[in-house]
Amino acid sequence: HDALPIFLFAVPSVSKEWGMHKQLLFFFLAFFLLASSASAGELSILLNGKAIHLDAAPGSNLNESNWGAGLQYEWDRNGRKWAPYLMASGFIDSVNNPSYYAGGGYMRRWRLNKTWHADAGWVAFLMTRQDFNNGQPFPGVLPAFSFGTDRIALNMTYIPKVYPKMVALAFFQLKIKLTD
Repeated sequence: HDALPIFLFAVPSVSKEWGMHKQLLFFFLAFFLLASSASAGELSILLNGKAIHLDAAPGSNLNESNWGAGLQYEWDRNGRKWAPYLMASGFIDSVNNPSYYAGGGYMRRWRLNKTWHADAGWVAFLMTRQDFNNGQPFPGVLPAFSFGTDRIALNMTYIPKVYPKMVALAFFQLKIKLTD
């Protein structure tokens, strides 16, 4: 069984950077549409919205309202505890610049009862940020968590301090299922 990740398509912000990332995002959208038509799974919209900066210096004035959107595709679990997913998204980052990412990973599901579940796993991605790596895509791997129902869930990840100017943070997005 081939392992394929979830895809999330970024809703672009109105900025000159959109032109630079348009081809990459359309490539991921085309891949997502092909993957989702070939396999039964779940398509969800992602609403990015909150970052909590941990141990930020007083007066650092970091943006914690990281608004944006994207899509996530999770392959059908077919009774398995682990499921692959693809995702791509765009949002306004902690220093008020547009950021985009696309990637995928695996999540393990624990059923808490008939309605609620908790997922934990990882996500590998390519990301672009205006103020990092001269705007060129860079790879990353992060822990991924989700808690909710089959219709709506809260996705979370922890981003450690990996660059001298960065602050460790927790990032949150709302996942709303679009397909039955």
